[in-house]
Amino acid sequence: MILASASPRRAELLASAGYTFGVRPVDLDETPLDGELPTDYVARLSRAKAAAAIVHAEPGAVVLAADTTVVAKGRILGKPADAADASEMLRQLSGETHEVHTAVTVRVSDRERSEVVTSRVRFVPLTEDEIAWYVATGEPEGKAGGYAIQGRAARFVDWIEGSWSNIVGLPVATVHRLLREIGP
Repeated sequence: MILASASPRRAELLASAGYTFGVRPVDLDETPLDGELPTDYVARLSRAKAAAAIVHAEPGAVVLAADTTVVAKGRILGKPADAADASEMLRQLSGETHEVHTAVTVRVSDRERSEVVTSRVRFVPLTEDEIAWYVATGEPEGKAGGYAIQGRAARFVDWIEGSWSNIVGLPVATVHRLLREIGP
């Protein structure tokens, strides 16, 4: 199996679940299209990553691609551009419930299975000092929504609904089912 992602979190989740795979990241423009729904956005990127990776794969190889986004009050929160952007994202999440959407695509040759998984997360209200502390850790860098639930931001999470691994960046049970469905 080939993981078409540079995300160390996705690799850790797959390895923890006992999968053997190689990593072959794909670089795409991840700009949302005008008026694109968040679930359509992640589905489009996940399928595009799988399509780009399959071109360079050996015949019969299984390609796994994924894309995750955080949505707060209808707004897509991608990866923060800088510390100020991360701080603003955390202010939007503070005391609120948001959604995390991850699209997973499994592709073998011209066969493809894809699904979007949604989880909900509620943050406790954050103080400006807590936001400044968290941003200073560097953890928000490269993370959709500017936080990592499996890291220091765990202290801000009041509750979740849905798949924890989805919030990290890869709904492992969905990956397992899609791999089973697509077959050898």
